[in-house]
Amino acid sequence: MAVEIEAADVVRLIQQYLKENNLLRTLAVLQEESQVSLNTVDSLDGFMSDINNGHWDTVLQAIQPLKLPDKTLINLYEQIVLELIELRELGAARSLLRETDPMILLKQQDPERYMSLEQLLQRNYFDAREAYPDGSSKEKRRAAIAQALSGEVSVVPPSRLLSLLSQSLKWQQHQGLLPPGTSIDVFRGKAALRDQEDETYPTQLHRGIKFGSKTFVESSVFSPDGQYLVSGSTDGFAEVWNFQTGKIRKDLKYQSQENFILMESAITSLAFSRDSEMVATGSKGGKIKVWKISTGQCLRKFENAHSNAVSCVTFSRDSAQLLTGSTDELVRIHGLRSGKTLKEFRGHRSFVNSAIFSPDQHNIISGSSDGSVKVWNAKTTECLHTFKVAIAGQVGELPVLSVHVNPRNTEQIIICNRSNTVSIINQQGQVVRKFTSGKRSGGDFVACAVSPRGEWIYAVGEDFILYCFSTSTGKLERTMEVHEKLVHGLCLHPHQNLLATFAEDSQLRLWKP
Repeated sequence: MAVEIEAADVVRLIQQYLKENNLLRTLAVLQEESQVSLNTVDSLDGFMSDINNGHWDTVLQAIQPLKLPDKTLINLYEQIVLELIELRELGAARSLLRETDPMILLKQQDPERYMSLEQLLQRNYFDAREAYPDGSSKEKRRAAIAQALSGEVSVVPPSRLLSLLSQSLKWQQHQGLLPPGTSIDVFRGKAALRDQEDETYPTQLHRGIKFGSKTFVESSVFSPDGQYLVSGSTDGFAEVWNFQTGKIRKDLKYQSQENFILMESAITSLAFSRDSEMVATGSKGGKIKVWKISTGQCLRKFENAHSNAVSCVTFSRDSAQLLTGSTDELVRIHGLRSGKTLKEFRGHRSFVNSAIFSPDQHNIISGSSDGSVKVWNAKTTECLHTFKVAIAGQVGELPVLSVHVNPRNTEQIIICNRSNTVSIINQQGQVVRKFTSGKRSGGDFVACAVSPRGEWIYAVGEDFILYCFSTSTGKLERTMEVHEKLVHGLCLHPHQNLLATFAEDSQLRLWKP
């Protein structure tokens, strides 16, 4: 069940922080503008004891920031005036009676009661029976005032704001969202990056996420800030996971209430915006929706993004546009603000499996099942180059499954064909380097991913094996079986050595060194 937090309580937390740090002018302004009062004392017993013992200087200082009923304040100030008269502190009594707001209010509301105080002030003696009529007494009046004021104030532990923030961070650590030793930028709500780990290949299963027998994951992605792992399944659900525990993220209110990001048909592609605030889902039916990850709210719909399955989606650097490819053979750019298709790139003769922006955002690079990689002018939609990579021992057009900008040299493109080879080409289409599994049959690659700093290329074969290539040595450094059925893809955490694979065995598996 989600916890609702009242806005007034948040204001009071800030007010307590201001009070404890002696920022009294700021506190007064905040109380005036918000019309929310702190109304707390450090100790209720001490507060009542000060009233019962007539420590009025301390009491007046304590109530200064409090918002109290007029009647209670009138009774309090009246009692202080009476006791000052009794002590023959006539100057102080006169000032309090004639210059304070509660006593001025008393004069307006009950002139007779006010004049009795003026008369007591003018006499050269103090008569307790006249000051406290009807069997009352100073002690009884103090006790009644203490009782009334105690009902208006509360006691809270010190430093509540900092305590709650600390508890929140501990809970995030408990949930695995903040690995031990991670620092946090509290204001931005993001974990500060630790010293970068040396990139290395996975060797063991970290967590396994099991889906229903009638569904499996077709797409999955980590957020750029490393906080989220989202999966998109054949049943149309996109779910946000705690990748440390392998469980659904219940700290997201919508998921804790069993509400999930949902498409009308299978989710075939996913992408995060650069700031990790939005996630885009592309479906088998050709639709795209953009969601706010923190609330699950749908921000934008593209009902006719494509006439067939959306095979890939990616945000522009400024998150103002979406680039998509589809099995309808088209590449398109859509505007998030307008909700319309802005550009269309025609020229592929088969499914478009991958489309990305060039690092400078001026060009589009796409890969297709027609075996070609095309480079387009993003502004004019003109096709600038068409490349085809020849693979030794392979004949015919080899489908291009994915294209990636090489992180180690952004002028190079990494291409994964439906073959046993991943290639790196330059801007002229010349092959700079090749990485091959060496398997002649039954091991064609079905998916590929590149590590964040480009030190590793990971490819999964139709034999369910993960092949780990070092871009430094050019060698195949490790192989390991990752699933029991056809693998649909893999994705990498942006800061940790963590790799996710997903397959038709209804499993999403997380691997680590």
